[in-house]
Amino acid sequence: MSTFQPAVLALEDGSIFRGRAFGAAATVSGECVFNTSMTGYQEILTDPSYFGQIVTMTAVQIGNYGINDEDTEASAPKCTGFVIRELSPVVSNWRSKLALGDYLAKYGIPGISEIDTRALTKKLRVDGAMKCCLSTLPISDADAVARARAWETIVGADYVKDVTCDAPYLWRADDASHHNTPYLPVGTTMNAPGIPTKKFRVAAFDFGAKHSIFRKLVNHGFEVQVFPAQAGPEAIREHRPDAVFLSNGPGDPAALPYIHKTVTALLPEFPMFGICLGHQMLTHALGGTTFKLKFGHRGGNQPVKNLETGKVSITAQNHGFATDPKSIENRGAKITEINLNDQTVEGLRHTSLPVFSVQYHPEAAPGPNDADPLFVDFYRMVEARKAGKI
Repeated sequence: MSTFQPAVLALEDGSIFRGRAFGAAATVSGECVFNTSMTGYQEILTDPSYFGQIVTMTAVQIGNYGINDEDTEASAPKCTGFVIRELSPVVSNWRSKLALGDYLAKYGIPGISEIDTRALTKKLRVDGAMKCCLSTLPISDADAVARARAWETIVGADYVKDVTCDAPYLWRADDASHHNTPYLPVGTTMNAPGIPTKKFRVAAFDFGAKHSIFRKLVNHGFEVQVFPAQAGPEAIREHRPDAVFLSNGPGDPAALPYIHKTVTALLPEFPMFGICLGHQMLTHALGGTTFKLKFGHRGGNQPVKNLETGKVSITAQNHGFATDPKSIENRGAKITEINLNDQTVEGLRHTSLPVFSVQYHPEAAPGPNDADPLFVDFYRMVEARKAGKI
């Protein structure tokens, strides 16, 4: 029987949650948030949008199917810490390569279990996401609270620079380990067994992109050339893409003026599709603003209504900021979708250019696949542009 190792989670308001340590022996600070997904903890851990955050899962038992090599959204976990009610004592899945605790320990991420995650989630819903400290080392409550309060807020933080790629590269869908080929010059083609022939080239900005987004783009007929967040308009033009994609990512969307400037320059030139942070980058490029949500939208059960069709989709989401709807009035775009829980903006479409974005994640499939057709819409939009129809 394993030895009980105590751990503590302290919030900036002085709240203390004591539990059992798992994962790495470490003390970390970050923003405490919660995710309501019933499955997909591996995808959540490796989603770069969680950089700087300590994630609480509302599902009761976590870790029962372990960690595999196929379902990662990045090469390593990106969240700062992990909070759960119960760590499954059994790992049972034919694809599993590692237990959850061992996986977190491998990458230096601490976890705490055996705490009342329902009480914690209710507190975050009432009072909002908070700064916190998670420690699996001997530490006093007072020290933990002080560390939580001393952590710099996510507001104004540019975390994209910490998770973007170092240099451009061509995404290879046939490589399950995600080792991608170096940048290929314009005109170079690459096909592999089982991969559909690419028809359109998309320049995809990596603001902290999930691997599944690139997989979806490839599966829907795109050759995906990935670019770092710092890439300027000239780098994109040199590639001569048929379209531009703006990815998800972490941090405050208002703290990225260099990206706003680039997107503004590219807007008139290429068909464009943005997801999550990419949606917020489009907002700022249009001259709009974003604001911080009280506790954010994180989970696989978020209802979104399309104002153009009346259709309601169940979506996966992970964001703590949203578009201010008044800020984009008379900016050349219209609101196409809203969140039915709080009526925040979930989609934009430019009124004269082939440009659109969504706040949620159409590539994620924690159960529903309602939003997957958006990738088909993007393909058809690029196809129409190439044919001179728009």
